[in-house]
Amino acid sequence: MGSLASFDEVENVFSNNVNPLDPEEFRSQGHMIIDFLADYYQNIQKYPVLSQVEPGYLVKRLPTTAPYVAEPVEAILQDVQQHIIPGITHWQSPNYFAYFPSSGSVAGFLGEMLSTGFNVVGFNWISSPAATELESIVMDWLGQMLDLPRAFLFSGNGGGVLQGTTCEAILCTVTAARDRMLLKVGRDNIGKLVVYASDQTHSALAKAAKIAGIDPKNFRAIKTKKSAAFGLSPESLRHAISIDVKAGLIPLYLCATIGTTSTTAVDPLIPLCDVAKEYGMWVHVDAAYAGSASICPEFRHFIDGVEGADSFSLNAHKWFFTTLDCCCMWVKDPSSLIKSLSTNPEYLRNKASDSKQVVDYKDWQITLSRRFRAMKLWLVLRRYGVANLRNFLRGHVKMAKRFEDLVAGDGRFEVVVPRYFAMVCFRVPPSALPFRNQVGNDETRANEFNRELLETVNAAGRIYMTHAEVDGIYMLRFAVGASLTEDKHVIMAWKVVQETVDAMLNTL
Repeated sequence: MGSLASFDEVENVFSNNVNPLDPEEFRSQGHMIIDFLADYYQNIQKYPVLSQVEPGYLVKRLPTTAPYVAEPVEAILQDVQQHIIPGITHWQSPNYFAYFPSSGSVAGFLGEMLSTGFNVVGFNWISSPAATELESIVMDWLGQMLDLPRAFLFSGNGGGVLQGTTCEAILCTVTAARDRMLLKVGRDNIGKLVVYASDQTHSALAKAAKIAGIDPKNFRAIKTKKSAAFGLSPESLRHAISIDVKAGLIPLYLCATIGTTSTTAVDPLIPLCDVAKEYGMWVHVDAAYAGSASICPEFRHFIDGVEGADSFSLNAHKWFFTTLDCCCMWVKDPSSLIKSLSTNPEYLRNKASDSKQVVDYKDWQITLSRRFRAMKLWLVLRRYGVANLRNFLRGHVKMAKRFEDLVAGDGRFEVVVPRYFAMVCFRVPPSALPFRNQVGNDETRANEFNRELLETVNAAGRIYMTHAEVDGIYMLRFAVGASLTEDKHVIMAWKVVQETVDAMLNTL
């Protein structure tokens, strides 16, 4: 017993006995974190945009076990600076032009702080009424900004929900479509259900279909053509459906994309929805990246025809200045989601839910638990307003147009596909390379040259871009959208590309 007592005494000596949610500790350490992040953003241009570390770097720097006694925040932040920041790819850097943006904002950060600070778990209305009701309100606000048909809004018997990601939104809608169709044709026919999209559609659809029990053999990725800017042809869709129907299969679901991942291609909604309607299919419109632009009247035409769809989603955490994760999804018929996704255990029963007068968002998503995401979107909408948000987006498009003009002005480069929004797909074509018309495939050699170009540019750390390979063409993607990016960063990026090409051509 004596040895045990001494052990307890030792533990008490090394324990600070602080309440883990002490308000004064939170106040003082919260200020430290804010100052740390403010300094990070002031100095973010000094860091290589793409992390330069090697796999496994961090395990060599950190202890192999957790600390036994408490450590001060100052020491932890010092390790963040020395060990964590070198392993970060800086998505908020003004020189970040990769993938699609994850644009941040002060309002988004503050909303995240409030959401995290309250730390409510808003699975149903009674668990935090404000979390549910604010979400319904901001989804109607944003739906109105997008000029969505009233049928998608709560005011029109539809409604919106904040999912984590597009992957979740698509899975929810595929599941709802599946159950709606099986109610008509019988559950034994699940093996006959077919899902359609273009070959440019995000892989999230194939994954969602697989999870939802759709036979992978019944997933149709319909080939697109460069002559149609890689948009899905309604004629190709109809042809694919007709073959399946003749084979005794059942068309279930079409995912149309506004702004595909590879090239920001746009699928023509009006004729595609017309084809799908003939077969009673569910149509989901994935506008994860480009949907945000539709709050601007000059870009709204890209989602013309959305009235023919069943669901629509965009990611506010991409190009709408709201921190990850925040996928906005609207449906015309919430009951389809609820029938597929609801569970009602006794321990969650309450008078409000039983009254059917409230929204229980747990029944609109895959998971039960959910964060107070509406708080950050609410702050972004209120703090900036429609006018500023439109101007932010227009500024990014203008900078992308500037880069496109620079590419077009240099005869060694070409813009591969039309630029619709704030991303430019470009490359050095075979005609600009000295080894053209030699033995071998000029396109293959051009692809290798552009691959090396991208790797060399990214390795230097000054800017970061990513690539796409479509219809056999390897191209560089230059996506403008980081909140700190200005014209000078776009011009500098172009100079980096030009200088790298100059050096590469001199060695051929």
